[in-house]
Amino acid sequence: MSSTHRFARQARFSARLAGALIAALCLSGCFAMRPPRGGGMTTFQGVREVHPGDVVLPPGFRIEPVALGLTFPVSATFDDSGALYVVESGYCYGEVWTTPRLLRVNADGSTTVIASGTDNGPWNGVTFHDGNFYLAEGGEKSGGRILKITPEGQITALVDGLPSMGDHHTNAVVIDQGWLYFGQGTATNSAVVGEDNARFGWIARHPEFHDVPCRDVTLTGENFKSDDITGGGRKDVMTGAYSPFGTPTAAGQVVQGKIPCSGAIMRMRLSGGAPELVAWGLRNPFAMNFSPDGTLYVIDNSYDDRGSRPVHGTGDLLWPIRQGGWYGWPDYHGERRLDDGDHFKPPLHDKPKPLLATPPETPPKPVALFGVHASADGIDFSTNSAFGFKNEAFVAEFGDQSPATGKVLSPVGFKVVRVNVDDGTIDEFAVNRGNANGPASRLKTHGLERPVGVRFSRDGSSLYVVDFGVLTMDDKGAHPQQGTGVIWKISRAPVAGGNGTR
Repeated sequence: MSSTHRFARQARFSARLAGALIAALCLSGCFAMRPPRGGGMTTFQGVREVHPGDVVLPPGFRIEPVALGLTFPVSATFDDSGALYVVESGYCYGEVWTTPRLLRVNADGSTTVIASGTDNGPWNGVTFHDGNFYLAEGGEKSGGRILKITPEGQITALVDGLPSMGDHHTNAVVIDQGWLYFGQGTATNSAVVGEDNARFGWIARHPEFHDVPCRDVTLTGENFKSDDITGGGRKDVMTGAYSPFGTPTAAGQVVQGKIPCSGAIMRMRLSGGAPELVAWGLRNPFAMNFSPDGTLYVIDNSYDDRGSRPVHGTGDLLWPIRQGGWYGWPDYHGERRLDDGDHFKPPLHDKPKPLLATPPETPPKPVALFGVHASADGIDFSTNSAFGFKNEAFVAEFGDQSPATGKVLSPVGFKVVRVNVDDGTIDEFAVNRGNANGPASRLKTHGLERPVGVRFSRDGSSLYVVDFGVLTMDDKGAHPQQGTGVIWKISRAPVAGGNGTR
């Protein structure tokens, strides 16, 4: 080959490479420059109205509201007689505090208070077992607890002091063979306390709080610069992983693990006692349930594009849980390391660097991946062939909280989907009618707002959807609207066609 031809080929290659780089920069820059368009970025006033016809279902199903006017409902359960109960959380991002309550939903849609909590919400998952209710108290002010509540409303704490005063809390509860399983979220987005945590409100209450590993971990010594969020006036504060704000770490530093810990599933005997570890390396295991074959499935709310160590483009993960397994937080998303290529690199920022010198193991492959910022928050399995989709998981997608958690260019979530856990296929099941996706408040219709929980009736013939209500978002954060929560019931329709077709 002549030098002229070789030079021409090199020039063409360099031009293509330069073009690719320019295109990548343009895409990154264009994304960074475009304004966010999250589902909550809308306005709402007045009383929420609901119209079942504004929700589209597969042919042969119908939807109807069974309870209205709830404040921050998050989960539901049934007693042995089939009566429906719902939990109002008592807390929402935006630092809005109300009274957490366990309510019975009466046949006419009214509610009766069974038990009330204090200002240590949010109350999260609930289940009924052997004559009593078991509930996760999020513990935003003084630490998480697992509560036992009698039908008469007597409350007993089976365990307290869980590390739950940060971004994420003590979550869902399920019971199997005498064991109570619960999730514990992390204090931070990606293991580093930073300015974003001040916006959640907890730094002022607990300035020394941070994530705690379940087993000993060795750090890479990566530290992150931020302004002083504690009011001390310091400049260029450096903070490392698994450390209080303003505490740097060193390469090779070992952080000792302990139980209870952050980002984990733990279990305890129904009679009480110390929790023991089931799985760790999770960010926010908000929803979990056992499948008909006895496998424990957990939905892990994944990273946000925020804070000292933002992570871009990570959808929530559905995991089958293995005893003792590690699931990748804070250095992996699924099987992929955060520094593998540029996929997880936030626009106009560096890609995340590893925090752990040696990962405990390679994380397993998740069953399914939900949309980025969809916030998949509730799960239950169909067990009744008459309802259909037997053995599939039904998942409530709360919807994005952009711009606080990261930019989206159109709404993500705000629906109920079903998941084939054998192959990971995700299909819509209940979604708002219209030419665009989003909550009813944005679409100016009267269907779903923010599905946060799903629960099948005891016989499996109906699916109940817990709709948190209206939650608007802006640059200042979240603005939840009290009295806008709804419980919906989905069942087989007596008339073919249900509420709509697609």
